[in-house]
This record gives sequence, structure tokens and C-alpha cells, in this order.
Amino acid sequence: MTTLENRPATALLVIDVQNGVVAGAHARDEVVANIASLVERARTEDVPVVWVQHSDEDLALGSEEWRIVPELDPREDEPLVKKTYGDSFEATDLESVLAGLGVGRLLVVGAQTDACIRSTLHGALVRGYDTTLVSDAHTTEDLTEWGAPPPDQVVAHTNLYWSFQKAPGRTAGTVKTADVELAPVV
Repeated sequence: MTTLENRPATALLVIDVQNGVVAGAHARDEVVANIASLVERARTEDVPVVWVQHSDEDLALGSEEWRIVPELDPREDEPLVKKTYGDSFEATDLESVLAGLGVGRLLVVGAQTDACIRSTLHGALVRGYDTTLVSDAHTTEDLTEWGAPPPDQVVAHTNLYWSFQKAPGRTAGTVKTADVELAPVV
């Protein structure tokens, strides 16, 4: 259980599913479809959907690359957190957004697996959140040119090591889209 008092709610955290981030990503269409199905389920079950959007020199605010992919449609009443660091909590209002929603459990989806997803997973866990990675709803681009493993292996390795994460008073792990439980497991 989360170490955050009086925060029993779950939120779906959708990280950086932006045109310029996922354009060449591994299994892009499948991952985006899985995220879209989770967004719709969350909305139906009154689970908050929190969107995170990165900006930097390659993802200029307001540019086409910066925009969330057209298959996903954030609603006006769903929080949007803008960030400039890998960890979605770093120098953002994500913590206050989640606190305001009573959230102590996160389901994490998005991109890029080996950057913002990993950073945010660790950032959430150390801040006291129960943190679950949806194993077939995150992706990354091919960075083998710079010595990284192929993207399918990056995704598989991240799923493997996150399934074994532990911290006092908190849970971590992975789950497939089809097996996601939006309500907290007690």
C-alpha cells in the first residue's frame, strides 16, 4: 500500500505520447491503441487520467511534434502536466495534482521506456506511490546506433526489472493492458 496518507485513489499517468516522441517508436500503433483503451476504461470507471507532455529544443511548446498523438484526445477537465526533465515529478506540479485527486497509486503508460518512463517510475516509488507499469503500453525508439539494445529488448528488460521492484510500504510491478485493475487492490 502507498505510504501517502488518505490517498486511496488510482490515476492513469500518460507520459509523453506526443507526435515527435513516438513517431518512430517500436510497436507504436499497438502501444497507442492499448493506451487509448486504458484511457477510455479509466474515464468510464471515473479514474483520473493525468497527461504529461515534455518540451525541449526538439519538442517546442505548441509545435506539431509537441502535440499529443491524434489517436488520443485529452479532455479539458483532465490535468495536463508540462515537464522539461525525464522524471515527471521534477520541477512540475504533478505531485500537487495527484494530491488534489487523492491519488496514491499510479498506472504508468507512455514513452520513452528508457528515459521518461523509467525516471518517472523511480520518482513515483521514492515519493511514496504504489507504481505499476503497464507492460504492453510503453515504448521507445531504436537507439542501437548509440549502443543501446534494440527497442523490444529495452521494453522487455524494463518490464522485467520493474516487476521485481520493492520499497517499504509501497508496491511496484507490471501488468498487461487486458489485466489492469483500475481500482486499488486491497
